[in-house]
Amino acid sequence: MSAPARSSLRSATITAALLITALTPIHATTSASAAYASSAVATDAAVQSQHRHRHQHQHRQHRSRVAAAEMTPIGFASVNALGQNGTTGGAGGTEVTITTGAQLEDYAGRAGAFILRISGRIEISDMITVVANKTIIGIGSTAEITGGGLQLGSTTRPGNNLIIRNIKFTNADDDSISVTNKAHHVWIDHNDLSNGYDGLLDIKRESNYVTVSWNKFHNHSKTTLVGHSDTYTADIGKLKVTYHHNFFDGTDQRHPRARFGDPVHVFNNYYRNNSMYGIASTQNAGVLVEGNYFENVAHPTHVGYAESDPGRLVERNNLYINSGAPESSGTVAEPSTYYPYTLDAPSTVPAKVQAGAGVGKL
Repeated sequence: MSAPARSSLRSATITAALLITALTPIHATTSASAAYASSAVATDAAVQSQHRHRHQHQHRQHRSRVAAAEMTPIGFASVNALGQNGTTGGAGGTEVTITTGAQLEDYAGRAGAFILRISGRIEISDMITVVANKTIIGIGSTAEITGGGLQLGSTTRPGNNLIIRNIKFTNADDDSISVTNKAHHVWIDHNDLSNGYDGLLDIKRESNYVTVSWNKFHNHSKTTLVGHSDTYTADIGKLKVTYHHNFFDGTDQRHPRARFGDPVHVFNNYYRNNSMYGIASTQNAGVLVEGNYFENVAHPTHVGYAESDPGRLVERNNLYINSGAPESSGTVAEPSTYYPYTLDAPSTVPAKVQAGAGVGKL
């Protein structure tokens, strides 16, 4: 997209404060929209001045977003449910600086509350199990877990009340992060995930009340899955997940691909150059897609995909730039019946998300 078009799209932010309302279904509509702008050719001096002012403006936006990084989650991880009032991780627990894979495996599996601060690059293999009441957070902008991933919860030890923040995940030999085995109240925030083997972030097997926010996903195909399989019907009534302000940068598919989850709330995310599709709702999942920005995405949303039966998908107030028309069907419960949130104008999403998503932004 041209620089004038980007300038036109950076219009004044219009935010809609959404208040808790009665549980009223939303009726789906199908729409495709695009934003285009043109301007006269500027002189060399004007171009240089515009570039300088744009750089200064973006720097101010970056500083503002860094300062405004949430200290508590927005979305389903904030909900009081299942005996857990919001997601606090290891708050109040022992703080430990982690520099090796052996340390990480030890403390992640200990009972009780811990704040585990990842320092530098840690090489692991396979999946390290993380059990309840942990915060795993990177120090600065260089914390990295490579070679393996984190499994939040086991069949005998729940992965409830967990926070994963500010960590770069690379080259996992399975999933980079797996939220599984009935884990609930999980916040995945401000991470950078790439080059995994299977999924970068999968949420499955009756997990619930999860927020995925301000992450950057790139250099991968199967990005983020909600729901284990078409036949795993135990997920029905669970898998309540919020995705907001994530950057899906050139990843091929699953942003997310949802099975059974209801509702799955996808708002204010930036989709760019996603070659297969953006979002798929299958197996009667209920997905609300709002306030997102799709750029160069031929298939922004699917209702049903491959062998999976159709789900329900409502889309509203999204921008589709050089992108195809979205598919939609059915009704979805309002997420605002579970939690309050503020929707950014979709035209502001690319700048905000690029400035704020990923590591080193807390």
